[in-house]
Amino acid sequence: MAKGLIKTTSSMNFKFICFLCSLILTMHCQGQGYYDKAFTSEAGISIGPMNSLTDIGGRRAFGSRGPKDLNIRSTTFNGSIYGSLIYQHFLAARLDLTIGSVKSNDSLLAPVKPPNPAIGRYTRNLSFRSPINEVTLTLEFHPITFFRNPDPQQDPPRFSPYLIGGIGYFHFNPQANLNGKWIDLRPLHTEGEGFAEYPNRKEYSLNKINVPYGIGIYYEVSSKFNLRLEYITRMTFTDYLDDVHDTYIDPSLFSKYLTGTDLTNALILNNRVRPNTPDPETTARPGGRRGNPLNNDSYFTLNIKVGYAFGRDRASGGSGRGGGDWGVGRSNRISDRKLSRIQRNQRTCPKMF
Repeated sequence: MAKGLIKTTSSMNFKFICFLCSLILTMHCQGQGYYDKAFTSEAGISIGPMNSLTDIGGRRAFGSRGPKDLNIRSTTFNGSIYGSLIYQHFLAARLDLTIGSVKSNDSLLAPVKPPNPAIGRYTRNLSFRSPINEVTLTLEFHPITFFRNPDPQQDPPRFSPYLIGGIGYFHFNPQANLNGKWIDLRPLHTEGEGFAEYPNRKEYSLNKINVPYGIGIYYEVSSKFNLRLEYITRMTFTDYLDDVHDTYIDPSLFSKYLTGTDLTNALILNNRVRPNTPDPETTARPGGRRGNPLNNDSYFTLNIKVGYAFGRDRASGGSGRGGGDWGVGRSNRISDRKLSRIQRNQRTCPKMF
């Protein structure tokens, strides 16, 4: 009997989900009249500031994962190109290619003195920069457009806030400046990554998966052009964006694994504590805290985007917006073939369910 009840409940849940999906799709099929195509495409460019939250730098307080630890002086810039496939103006699949960089420096915390909790980071005196090359695949959802009355006689909203989320893949390469030259940090094993004496510290990869998510506001300039303001943060699965993760190691181990210039650079860049720092103000000793292994690094962007839409021909009706394809004259001149297709879609769509 219990088995039969479970089977019946599962069947009811499945039918309810099917009904809900059918209702949503029917609603949007009926609202298809504004444009003569359900799917359109868009391409564009964007530019804006980029920043990060890592173990280095931050603000004059306890380091944290949130915006309280954000230092605006670590801001850099990024640029991207994108292409998207849009379904009825409320849902889009988007591919972005982004190039940028992140950086920070413990010296940004100056002036800081005890008992300020940031004194340890300031005296640590580390710095870094890293290029970011990223590709992301995201979904963009416009709730106002989705839930509005799908009247084909109404213009779609000019302003549309939206949610965005997906998955990404990015390349980074932490570097430090030494005597005016930028040195790659990963080959130096500054925290003993890959050393037999630290079996739990594996060499980290410079290519990682991330999870981008954020919000944006869309403004439709015309049927072809649009502007967006978009904030996206990236949750990463690495704590080595800045090459700082755990504790200082015994510096004598570097000569066992490195030679030549790499050995010299590792000895200098592993420990850059400020000269004459009193012992209570620093942890720069073997086993002392160098980074926070509990939190992964993250980075984010605030971009202005300019997009150009393809395939957005006005179907029929509507009040019309001045200029180009938005004029009432064009809507009146729509071909009988297109109009028949729209009417056929509206007539056929509900029969799918």
